[in-house]
Amino acid sequence: MTSPVTCDVAAAVATITLDRPEAKNRLDAESMALLLEHLRSTAEDPDVRVVVVTGSGTTFCSGADLSGALAATGGGFASGGTAGLVDVLGAMLDHPKPLIARVQGHVAGGGNGLVAACDIAVAAEGARFAFSEVRVGVAPAIISVVCLQAMHRRDAQELLLTGERVSAERVCQAGLITRVVPGDALDAAVGSYVDQLLQGGPEALQRTKELLRRVPAMSRQAALAWTAELSAGLFTSVEAREGMTAFIEKRKPEWAP
Repeated sequence: MTSPVTCDVAAAVATITLDRPEAKNRLDAESMALLLEHLRSTAEDPDVRVVVVTGSGTTFCSGADLSGALAATGGGFASGGTAGLVDVLGAMLDHPKPLIARVQGHVAGGGNGLVAACDIAVAAEGARFAFSEVRVGVAPAIISVVCLQAMHRRDAQELLLTGERVSAERVCQAGLITRVVPGDALDAAVGSYVDQLLQGGPEALQRTKELLRRVPAMSRQAALAWTAELSAGLFTSVEAREGMTAFIEKRKPEWAP
């Protein structure tokens, strides 16, 4: 049997693939545990600089495994899946390296949370999205933490309340994803973002992710004090010295792992 979630590393890029196409890449206990394991291992791997999250088949992720959800006791989603999803989304938000969602197929329910938790999300134009929770009698509770950070308020109100299945272009307008491209251009678009990210210094990218996460939640005074200290430290770092020297010498910087 193949693993429901795989991870392959090549040329500084880790590709984590939800690989249960026959089950529309639903999130069950095993797949969430493996996804969390791969997120943690790529965070610690010095050979990995960018992580791509994708799916196999025609669905990126259809959300919670409802067959397991019906078993409220003995391991169903209600008893253990919620904690698993919290751990996965937390690991994505705290991941020190850039995460790119390569959305090759349809997205529903909790799959929207995986997309929102990535730093950049590129979707094939044929993909469809639905916050389908309300249509099965629940709410998009856990994923709201990440989705509401990314989405515009009025769009979020419409899409989360109606549960309507909409186009990739619609959720792009809503702020959930970064870009929509033809299906045959998806890999090229993702590759372009990977190339751009690899041009940045590893520590600089990590610190920029930290800025994006922390500054919006800080007061102005606290944010200015913290960022001033952070900036002073970065400008005297080995990485910054290499980056600025390379800029002056008009060459590509040689980043240390």
